[in-house]
Amino acid sequence: AYEIRLSLVGSEMCIRDRTYSLLRDLSHEHFVSGAKLAEKYGVSRSAISDALHDASEAGIGIFSLTRKGYRLAEPIELLDLNRIRAALGSSANRVDVEVLASIDSTNSELMRRAIAGAPSGMCIASESQTAGRGRRGRVWHSALGSSLTFSLLWRFDRGAAQLAGLSLVVGLAVSRALANLTDGSLRDPGSIGLKWPNDVVACGAKLAGVLIESQGDMLGPTSVVIGIGINVNLSEAMRASIDQPVTDMRMLCDRLPSRNLMLARVLQELVIALDEFQRAGFRTFKSAWTAQHTLHGKPVRVLHVDGSAIDATVKGVADDGVLVVTVKGKDLHIAAGEVSLRASSK
Repeated sequence: AYEIRLSLVGSEMCIRDRTYSLLRDLSHEHFVSGAKLAEKYGVSRSAISDALHDASEAGIGIFSLTRKGYRLAEPIELLDLNRIRAALGSSANRVDVEVLASIDSTNSELMRRAIAGAPSGMCIASESQTAGRGRRGRVWHSALGSSLTFSLLWRFDRGAAQLAGLSLVVGLAVSRALANLTDGSLRDPGSIGLKWPNDVVACGAKLAGVLIESQGDMLGPTSVVIGIGINVNLSEAMRASIDQPVTDMRMLCDRLPSRNLMLARVLQELVIALDEFQRAGFRTFKSAWTAQHTLHGKPVRVLHVDGSAIDATVKGVADDGVLVVTVKGKDLHIAAGEVSLRASSK
């Protein structure tokens, strides 16, 4: 009889290298025998069963049939370094991509490598994270094949104080890539927008997020690790575990774009945007960013770290990316690290 094992523990699950390799050997169209897999890897059939059990625990549906073997419940596209490099085109000379099965956090790992001297343009993409992080200490939820999580190291000559607005520029680059990569499959390219300071949104829900961390001298140079998480095809269980409205590319597209192509297109847009930001700062992006800000001119609630809140109306952003809101007729400038922003219910 068929046995399907499905569960989901998201970012807490570590995918072992053997499990990751086995998933590449499985098909959703036909069964592969456990004996053949055991022979290929030089291990027991029990070891194969245990490894595939780990995949099930990570949220991958696997059918098991006595005397026939294993089959994926549905197709899954894993990251493929060769496909990513081919899709990068000329940008392959600017970024060096590494694909991992699992890591604690792509941002944490890349920051460790940055301190050890890794070059600008290094990118780490991982199928799963055991300690993925979002802004202000939040957990970034991801699961194998359902998200795209990666980090890019970029080195700037200037100091960190001169990099104001970088998270907005990154968000704009991500939104452009997602709107343009789908080759007509995106139902409404204009539905993808931005929410200050670092969210890419669609239909009022979060589609992607940005986490930027830096280290360096006050006057420069500065090493910046840009972490990006994109929701691709979230399960219902994953959606339920997230404490805010979320959407994914599956919901927005008639046909789901390739995750490999998605990564390549985002990296291409980032190379263009980061070069321009290095030259001129946020000012040259201000108009384009404002045009995509879904809360521009709207009433919002500004939530401070200490729990206090104020009601305001979004006026725009300054040349350094600081949010400008109007409170009782007066303009108030708000830095990204101070608050969270919510659409007002009024």
